[in-house]
Amino acid sequence: MMDMQSIKQLSDALSKKQISSVELTRHFLSSIETHNDQLKAFISVDEDRAIAQATQADKTLSKGNARALTGIPIAHKDLFCTEGLATTCGSKMLANFVPPYDATVVQKLDEVGAVTLGKTNLDEFAMGSSNENSYFGAVRNPWDTNCVPGGSSGGSAAAVAAGLCVAATGTDTGGSIRQPAAFCGITGIKPTYGRVSRLGMIAYASSLDQGGAMARSAEDCAFLLEAMSGFDAADSTSSDRAVEPYSEQLNHDIKGLRIGLPRQYFSADLDAKVRELLHNALHELERLGAVLVDIELKQAELAIPVYYIIAPAEASTNLSRYDGVRYGYRCEAPADLHDLYTRSRSEAFGEEVKKRILVGTYALSSGYYDAYYGQAQKARRLIAEDFQQAFKQVDLIAGPTAPGPAFALGSKTSDPVAMYLEDIYTLAVNLAGLPGLSMPAGFYDHRPIGLQLIGNHFDESRLLAAAHQYQTQTDWHTRKAPVFAGGAL
Repeated sequence: MMDMQSIKQLSDALSKKQISSVELTRHFLSSIETHNDQLKAFISVDEDRAIAQATQADKTLSKGNARALTGIPIAHKDLFCTEGLATTCGSKMLANFVPPYDATVVQKLDEVGAVTLGKTNLDEFAMGSSNENSYFGAVRNPWDTNCVPGGSSGGSAAAVAAGLCVAATGTDTGGSIRQPAAFCGITGIKPTYGRVSRLGMIAYASSLDQGGAMARSAEDCAFLLEAMSGFDAADSTSSDRAVEPYSEQLNHDIKGLRIGLPRQYFSADLDAKVRELLHNALHELERLGAVLVDIELKQAELAIPVYYIIAPAEASTNLSRYDGVRYGYRCEAPADLHDLYTRSRSEAFGEEVKKRILVGTYALSSGYYDAYYGQAQKARRLIAEDFQQAFKQVDLIAGPTAPGPAFALGSKTSDPVAMYLEDIYTLAVNLAGLPGLSMPAGFYDHRPIGLQLIGNHFDESRLLAAAHQYQTQTDWHTRKAPVFAGGAL
């Protein structure tokens, strides 16, 4: 079955003419048509665009100068702008928005010949941890369709896990690649802030947002991230540091690799079954030569309060542009300008987005800025310094990706604190601008659990190599979800 094969295997099959990109693309388009009504992983599918790209890929392949991703069907999270194809951010506000340009990430993947199948579902404007906040409906987890896939990149995670695409792009503001990767039993990497261009990636919180890769394995993520990364002169936050050949460094020996285990991540509050699964995974890394070191992250408890001041504050500013005047949803027959602003935003934004706009606006308001936003920025610096102290002792840091496995749809929607706690282990990575990766590490009953690895700035190669070495010895990333679009080509 081609949909279970890796990017390298598919690339080899395409190069050897064992299959064409058009055939491969039609297979995935058929799988989406069969399963998407159940999963709601895709918001839009563009068959004409996909077949045109696949046809061009086959021409490139016939000339013998193809790249690893040439002809490989992928999907984009629906907040990366795609020229001529709707980019909705999972919101009524942008339900009819068709960008006049491609995001840099989309452009880079087009340039290496990847085939875009469509756009995946997400929590509205990437605000959520369950993918239940989309205007286009909640995404369901392929491992258990009564459970959430995680958020906000839940559509991308579900699409990969269900075999509806080979790999997908995602974005991560506080865990939105890593947490859904854990819930859906796939691998996901959020690179260092600035590693991937944010041009054309519609903003939630500008100092935290970062695009990344989602696929079944670390090897596949390496191919995708390698193509996505690099300097973009049009993005002032983009790093001009050279991109390492991640896919060529996967087999680096991890013997002697020091992996820190923060006491705060493995406290008594962590579910006993999750702790057992993670320790089993860590012992496998230890068997491969890694050295486990107990460390402290003393500022860990600050992550949630700091994040939920800074992120909403930046969101309230970024979303102020959606006013019913320039683009986006506009209410019917407004009485005056005030009515136009008020009703357009009230009618088009969902409840979670409204909640975060209100929190952010309050934190930035006169008389409260210093008490909340200013203090949060100072605490953010403490979190970053905490990590830097830890990296003087270790090479990587390991811990849970989430407190437990995927939870039932609707089980946390009335309890925002419980929902926010789902990101307790991932938020600090974004606040410090570090790279983080989640990989499958076992099953809690029938639902996947993820192990998170955190690296120092621009240490993506080491993260991917450690995960790849682990995956050569385990098969968690190869397990098929009950809802899987398998079948011969």
